[in-house]
Amino acid sequence: VQLQASGGGLVQPGGSLKLSCVASGSISSIAGMGWYRQAPGKQRELVAARVSGGATNYADTVKGRFTISGDNAKNTVYLQMNSLKPVDTAVYYCNAQIRLGAFTPAYNYWGQGTLVTVSS
Repeated sequence: VQLQASGGGLVQPGGSLKLSCVASGSISSIAGMGWYRQAPGKQRELVAARVSGGATNYADTVKGRFTISGDNAKNTVYLQMNSLKPVDTAVYYCNAQIRLGAFTPAYNYWGQGTLVTVSS
């Protein structure tokens, strides 16, 4: 199983970026997908998460600015980031809880990370 994240880059404060992450491999089902971030010198933190049924959860610091969405058929999750601030600068990691078989537990998988830099 692989998670491939893309869409990071350099953006000015107040700008927007959209991250994408696609899961591939021998996947039976995906219980949920989400995004975490890790800024220099800080711990990795949850940004937003989405379960396969569509329910979502956001960190308080991004509520109203970021939107997580997904396409279950394509094993893909997106993160639309608007009104970006310098404090949003971090490496963003895609995360997914994936079942490899119909009756197996869901295991946690991580993507390679994509750097988002918010700076003028």
